[in-house]
Amino acid sequence: MSEDSSRAAWLQQARSHLRQADPVLARLIDDRPDFDPRAWMTQLPPMDLYGALLFQVTGQQLSVPATRRTLARIQALFGGHLPSPADLLAVDPGQLRQAGLSWRKIGTLRDLAERMTDGRLDQDVLSSLPDDELLAELTAIPGIGPWTVQGAMLIALGREDVVLPGDLALRKAVQVAYRLDHLPAQQEVLAIAEKWRPYRSLATSYLFSAAFEPAAAPPGSA
Repeated sequence: MSEDSSRAAWLQQARSHLRQADPVLARLIDDRPDFDPRAWMTQLPPMDLYGALLFQVTGQQLSVPATRRTLARIQALFGGHLPSPADLLAVDPGQLRQAGLSWRKIGTLRDLAERMTDGRLDQDVLSSLPDDELLAELTAIPGIGPWTVQGAMLIALGREDVVLPGDLALRKAVQVAYRLDHLPAQQEVLAIAEKWRPYRSLATSYLFSAAFEPAAAPPGSA
């Protein structure tokens, strides 16, 4: 079975599970027959685990447009691509500050880069860890919380059962989709998401889509 046909079979199975598990998601899925949950990632630069963590740290407490602008300036510093840990450590931190990163974020990214270059952390080993162990390893670094790691799991590692309960956009999407009269707290999002296992990443993608795109949007419009 080719990778494409294997992916299509997985998507069919995951959609069927979500449709049966949650009537709200059933409606979102039926409204978006041609939805590609990975389409938004094609708009991002190629990222390994360090690049995805850099992307997530950059985006902490910033809007999506502001994050993209800062990321573009960081890429310009490194010849049009995101830096490796060694690349980041070799540049003057002041240049990162001029690119739009706060000193706190620079400190976090340098700390992470140092651990990845001196052997305390290994990207290949990290990438093979179960979600909970990966979360524990990386959130031990000051400035890296669950939201940062969960986003990197989705972007760089393609993990299938990730939800971002601390993401404001997701909480707003849940509020709208489930017709709540309040913005749900993180625990409430996690409780709703429990029935989505083991496909919480796909469910999360549908909710983001529902929040930001019209139903049954034509291909290429996202």
